[in-house]
Amino acid sequence: MTDPFSRANSIKTIRVFTCRTNATPIDENVRIGYPGLFDYADKINISVAFTWDLKYAEKLANEWKQIAPVEIGGPATGQRGENFEPGLYVKRGYVITSRGCPNRCWFCSVWKREGDIRELPITEGWNVLDDNLLACSYEHINKVFDMLSKQKNPIEFTGGMEAAILKSWHAKRLYELKPKQIFFAYDTENDREPLYEAGKLLHFVGFSDKTHILRTYVLIGYPEDREHNRKADTFENAEARLIDCVKAGFMPMAMLYRDHDGNTEKKWKQFQRTWANPTIIASKMKEIND
Repeated sequence: MTDPFSRANSIKTIRVFTCRTNATPIDENVRIGYPGLFDYADKINISVAFTWDLKYAEKLANEWKQIAPVEIGGPATGQRGENFEPGLYVKRGYVITSRGCPNRCWFCSVWKREGDIRELPITEGWNVLDDNLLACSYEHINKVFDMLSKQKNPIEFTGGMEAAILKSWHAKRLYELKPKQIFFAYDTENDREPLYEAGKLLHFVGFSDKTHILRTYVLIGYPEDREHNRKADTFENAEARLIDCVKAGFMPMAMLYRDHDGNTEKKWKQFQRTWANPTIIASKMKEIND
C-alpha cells in the first residue's frame, strides 16, 4: 500500500505552457507563461507544442528555475511521446489512442518524432487527436469507436484522418457516433482523388455536406523546394484545392504553412483569413454549390 504521507506523493509539479489553446488543461497546476508572485513547486515541466516557441520556452525556463528544477518537453522538442495520460498535457475530454504515422509527408514532423503507427492503451475522452487513427488495426479502431459510443459529450475527430485509407465500415461506424465534426486532410495534389472517394463513402452512409460535420485541413502557402522538386504554392492552386474540398462534400479549413521559426509570407495571411473563418467559408460554400 502506498503511504499517503510519503514525500513522493507530496511532490508538486507545475505544468507550464507557452500559450493557451482550446486543448490546454485548466487545472490548478497549469500556468501560461511566466511564474506568478506566489507560485511554488518541486518540479516544473514546460510543454512546447510549436517549434517557433522554443526560444520563448528557454526564457520561461530561466525564470521558473528560480522556483524549482525545470524540464522542457513537448512535440516541438522532437521528444517521442509515451502513453497518453488524460488531462495532463491536454484538457480532459481530449484523447490520444495512438501515435505516429506510416506516411513520410515532407511537411510533417510526426513520423520523424514518433516513427510508425503504434497503438496506446485506450482512455476515456470524446475529442480524438490521433495522428492517423485509421492507420491502426481493425481491433484498435473498433475499440476506440466503442469507447466513444459511451461518451455523453459530442464526439469530435480533430486530429485529422487520412482519406486514402477510409473504408466503408469506418464510414458506417463514424456515422453511428453522430459526431460534431470530423477533420480529414488535403495537403498535396495526391490527396484530391482519395478525398472525393472518401466523400462518396461518407455521404452514402448518411452524412450531409449541409451540416458541415465533414471538414478538411488544407495546407497552403508552402515555399519552393528544389531539392524535392516541389514548386511554391500559388493563390490559384490553393483556391483550387479549397474548392475541391467543397465539391467533395467537405468544409475546408486553410492551414497556413510556417517554417521552423514560425515565419509565414505576409501575402498569404489575408488569403488564409478568408478560408479559416467558418462563417465566411459557409458563405463561399453556398456560392460554389449553387
